[in-house]
Order: sequence, then structure tokens, then C-alpha cells
Amino acid sequence: MEGYGAANWSLFAAPPNTPECTSLPSLLDTIQRQHAAYFWDGADVATGLPYDRRGTKGQVISDLVSLGGVGFGLMAIIVMAHREWLARERAASRVLTILEALHKITRFRGAFPHFVKASDLKTVPLQPMDDGADLVETALLVQGLLCAREYFDEESPAEDNIRERVNQIVTTVEWSGFVRPKARPSLFWHWSPNHEWSLNLPITGWNEGLVAYVLAAGSPNHFIDRQVFQLGWRNEGKYRNGNSYYGHSLPAGLPYGGPLFLSQFSFCGLDPRGLFDDHIDYWDQVVAHCRINYEHCRRNPMGHMGYGVYGWGLTASDGPKGYLVSCPLSDVGVIAPTAALSSFPFLPDQAEAAARAFLSYGNGRLWGAFGFADAFAPAQNWVSNCNLAINQGPIVAMIENYRTGLLWRLFTNAPEVVTGLTRLGIGRRQHHRAEFQSASPPEGEGCEQ
Repeated sequence: MEGYGAANWSLFAAPPNTPECTSLPSLLDTIQRQHAAYFWDGADVATGLPYDRRGTKGQVISDLVSLGGVGFGLMAIIVMAHREWLARERAASRVLTILEALHKITRFRGAFPHFVKASDLKTVPLQPMDDGADLVETALLVQGLLCAREYFDEESPAEDNIRERVNQIVTTVEWSGFVRPKARPSLFWHWSPNHEWSLNLPITGWNEGLVAYVLAAGSPNHFIDRQVFQLGWRNEGKYRNGNSYYGHSLPAGLPYGGPLFLSQFSFCGLDPRGLFDDHIDYWDQVVAHCRINYEHCRRNPMGHMGYGVYGWGLTASDGPKGYLVSCPLSDVGVIAPTAALSSFPFLPDQAEAAARAFLSYGNGRLWGAFGFADAFAPAQNWVSNCNLAINQGPIVAMIENYRTGLLWRLFTNAPEVVTGLTRLGIGRRQHHRAEFQSASPPEGEGCEQ
């Protein structure tokens, strides 16, 4: 079954032929700027921290801040400054405000919790016994912090201060302290001073936790042994897959790949082009994961309304009954725009088709104060009324990586990352078969918001 194309989807119209979105560079400008506004206009006034959720009309839904969302927000601010949508001095000032707030948050072995309140910066448990550190959220935050440190490299009081404050945070994360004693060597996701290792969740691949292992291996003061990566993340090779789904061989991970964020969050900073080790080629992994997700929606074996070459993208998102995790093996008909849009470096043509279709959906029904709504379910005529920080940020970052490779370059050149990859035995081929295509606009081109 090939599924429903645009002609079968009554809520689809032709993509808008508006001047600001006719060319691909202008379309990408529009999408990046609107989603980046979430982290600028939509951030907490006092701290600069982005809320975990905001309404599609701009309203604050809750006082929660996710620390991973802060990392993605830092990346978005860098993109705004790089594209001169924001003066570099203003960007640096906002980053310093965020850093000041981060230094006030209680840390656990140097790591941050999953959630804090914007109002008082107190830890808020994600789940019972989660009143301490969340190592993956910390890694996603540090990913953004290192990008900020590498970007703000000029000699000025503000940028000197940024680099100093980032280093104070990064060097004090006790990565090796999250290898649980007397357990199989692995980084563990959670640790609490009250409940210690009670959640008992090792970070085992394939998932969004890869960046945690790279940062842990590259730590100057608290680095892990390579054996922790081998036994914990790679599980002695058991994380490999090797099966074919919809005609595409998947090197590692769950059957059909799982939700797309598993292969997107770490690679907002890590450049997968030519990256390989003795088990897998990382570019092949992320491209195959995207292709399988796309093909599942295109072929639409569940017969969901709206799926096809224009309607695709399954990942974790808001849903009609609350937060859910969508993937080919758990497909309830909910499409999340971040899944397709964050795939621009890997499937640019399919991502562009989805982006133009999302704009036309329901005569602009998906488009709001901060870009596309977090998710929608065509068969239920449902559109989310909110945006999520952890889905907003990868859209901005991954489109920029497609256009210029900016965040890939910043993060991958950080000394901690260079050291971490080397210690883990992850190398880079000089000439990779996947060509990188830049969609950077000619000078002076763009759309005003």
C-alpha cells in the first residue's frame, strides 16, 4: 500500500507561492527564524532560559525548563548571530544571562537535573526518585555550551566571560562518577543523593545518549575508560542491527530504527560525515534511520490519513492524549514536523517536500508564533496547541548544519570532542561518499519576519 498522497488529503493545499518562501534559501530562513524565536522571544525574561513548553500562540504553559532544551537554545542563538538576524553583542549578552542562571542550579556530581523551575531554579523530578542528575540532559546541555564557547572566540570582556563560565561548568561534570560501582561498566542515566542508583538505567545504544559517551571520554578531569563505551554503549556489539527494513539496511539500534530523535539529538553537534569505528559508519546509521522512517510513512502500512511523501516524520512529541513516542512499530497516526525538518542534512529533498506541505496544511493551520505546531494527527483533525523546546531546537540546528555545517564544525572541533572521539576509537574518513550540499542563500537574500 503506497499510502495517501497530497491528492488524498483534503487538508493539504498547494504549497504557498509567497515571495518569502519561493526559493529554498528563503524557505529555510523563514523556518529557522520562526523556530529560533522560541529561544529568544519565548524565553524566561529573568534568566534567558527557554521554557520546556509554550503555546502555539506564544502563551506560557508551564514554568518548567528542560536542561537539554537549554542546550538546543544556545545553538539557536548561535545560528541567529551567525546569520546576522541578531547582533553578536546581544547574543553574547543573552548567553551570559543563561550562564548566570545555570551557575545557580543545584548540580549533582557536576551534572544537571532534567527539569528546573524558571522562577526559582529548583529541581523538579521528571519521575519518582529522579530528584538528582540526568546525565543525558546534561550532555545535550554541554553540547550547546561547547558550541557557544567555540563560537564566541573574540577577545572582549563579554566573550572572555562566556568561555570562562562554560569551562567552569564543563570541567566539573564528573562523568566517571556515573559509572555505577559493582555494576557492568556503563554510564548510568540518573544519580540522586537521596535515591542513589535506584532508577538503575544504563545508557546503552542506540539512542540519543551517544554524545554523553563522547563527552565523558573527552573530559579533562573525569574521563571514562574505553571499556565503558565498549561494554555500556555498544554492549559488546549487541547494539548492532544489520537487518533491512523497507529496502534499507540499518547498522544499529531498534527494529525499524525507533523514533527519529534517537539519531538526531546527538548529531546536532556531532558531525556524522565520514565518522566511523570498527562497528558502524555513523553517516550510514543516521541516513538509514531517516530513510526507514520516511519509507514507513510513504508506504503507510497502517493506512493512516495524511501519510505519504508530503506527510512523514515519527518521533517523540505532543499527542492528542499527551506526550508520546511514535515510530514505525508504535504508529498511531501522529506526525511531528521536527522529525522531517531535522532530517534536512540526510534527506534534503524529502525534508523540503514535507516543509512546504506543512506550510500548506489546513491553510496554514500548523504555523504559529514559534513555527510549526509540535505535532498533528490528520485523521483526528487534531493539531497540538504547543511547542516543545527539545523539538524546536533541532530544527534550527539541523537546517543550519545542512546549509553551512556551522554547529557540526564548532562542536566537533572542541578539544574535548576531539579527545573523546580519539579515546573511543571513533575516526573520520577524509573523503566520504556522501557529498555535503550547501543551501546557503546568496548575499542579501532572505525573508523579513
